[in-house]
Amino acid sequence: MSEDYRVRIGALIRDARRHKGLTQAELAKLLATSQSAVARIEQGQQNLSLETLARIGEALDSEFVSVGHSGPQHLRIVGGQELSGEIAVKSSKNAGVALLCASLLNRGRTTIRGLARIEEVNRILEVLTSIGVKTRWLPDSNDLEIVPPAVLDLASIDVEAARRTRTVIMFLGPLLHDHASFRLPYAGGCDLGTRTIEPHMSALQHLGLTVEATHGFYAATSQPQVSTQRIVLTERGDTVTENVLMAAARIPGTTEIRNASPNYMVQDLCFFLQTLGVQIDGIGTTTLRVTGVPEIDVDVEFAPSEDPIEAMSLLAAAVVTGSRITIRRVPIEFMEIEIATLETMGMRLEISPEYPSANGKTRLVDLTTIPGPLHAALDKIHPMPFPGLNIDNLPFFALIAATAQGTTMIHDWVYDNRAIYLTELNRVGAKVQLLDPHRVLIEGPTRWRAAEMQCPPALRPGVVVLLAMLAAPGTSVLRNVYVINRGYEDLAERLNKLGATIDVFRDI
Repeated sequence: MSEDYRVRIGALIRDARRHKGLTQAELAKLLATSQSAVARIEQGQQNLSLETLARIGEALDSEFVSVGHSGPQHLRIVGGQELSGEIAVKSSKNAGVALLCASLLNRGRTTIRGLARIEEVNRILEVLTSIGVKTRWLPDSNDLEIVPPAVLDLASIDVEAARRTRTVIMFLGPLLHDHASFRLPYAGGCDLGTRTIEPHMSALQHLGLTVEATHGFYAATSQPQVSTQRIVLTERGDTVTENVLMAAARIPGTTEIRNASPNYMVQDLCFFLQTLGVQIDGIGTTTLRVTGVPEIDVDVEFAPSEDPIEAMSLLAAAVVTGSRITIRRVPIEFMEIEIATLETMGMRLEISPEYPSANGKTRLVDLTTIPGPLHAALDKIHPMPFPGLNIDNLPFFALIAATAQGTTMIHDWVYDNRAIYLTELNRVGAKVQLLDPHRVLIEGPTRWRAAEMQCPPALRPGVVVLLAMLAAPGTSVLRNVYVINRGYEDLAERLNKLGATIDVFRDI
């Protein structure tokens, strides 16, 4: 390994360690080495074997080396180019992974139509395969067929894959029906600070599931019974609502869920459960009444709806590059507050008549962006539970605010760390001032500049940086983009079809 290469790898390791919030001493402990050795590595003063690089990558959840593995690792972006054309929104990541978990309720064949082929889905498929579920992509399509075994082999669960996704927490609801006791690895996913599963535990306890966190696993015991429960969720969370829905789906009787999330992925899950024969009233409201059925053995097909977060990403791409593009298949019900907020900032859009998604329920439109100057929002921009501004769309408003005239406050009250990641925009020319772990001030407009940097370890901030690089004249490099691939299918290729220049490459 050349000295120049050692320095570059060392800088990447240092940045990844800082993103994880680890000291050199803490990383050294994970690697069973000394702090001085970590310091030498980060300073580019030590040769590294492929095995050592792989161990460091595992400890930091970053890819520094990949052998025999397909898919992008780094992106090289030539920015400052206007985009044009049409692009269709793909199906929802969050709905798709919920449906994968819900397929465990069904002893029959489940076919999910138009499922996004993303890394988050891949991790769940690895987990499902490890416990005996047969999955296959149908030829030349994004349709996935799922056939469960007679008995799940939970003892063989792929622990590494499970720990790379937070979705595994949604196995609790489906598994409680046929397993008196089981263990699940701690959930992973984005690095967004403390995200407790206490709401899951307290809600599922009403339906007979007890969970204890111990030694890197959730140890669960289950005694489900006929339900006449009224469960009040302590937070209106999407995944906790989905977990309780899946738990109630096969418990005879009626379970009433109060303070339920009515968000897009919850609605898609409800529609899917209805195809399985589960009766659900109140879809789209904060009170759901679920009448469960003890056994489900049917062959079903279902198509998750389009992703409003991807739609917002594409809208932000148009704004930051000053482009006129048409974004097709936008789930308008879940974008209305975002669009209304943009219109108060001076955004102009052409909106087509509504038409149905493949699920027959979700309302879609086509949006065409009209370039023009924006001004800062009059009030702070902050998320709220649906029908408010979606928490996952908030980071894109930081990017849009950086193009607008004036100063905007972004308040991310939900996550502990994500506002901090928005300061990464400073490295490509933005003026982002961190007020505290939840609030930033953004002054625009921005003179974007090219940069080479590590991708933030959270999905939406990672995409925000990528889109900023599209606006920056010159060549930028965004390294270790696995987190982006968790939620977006072929994003670089699809943006290139609009006129972007993004190359996917690997160092090794």
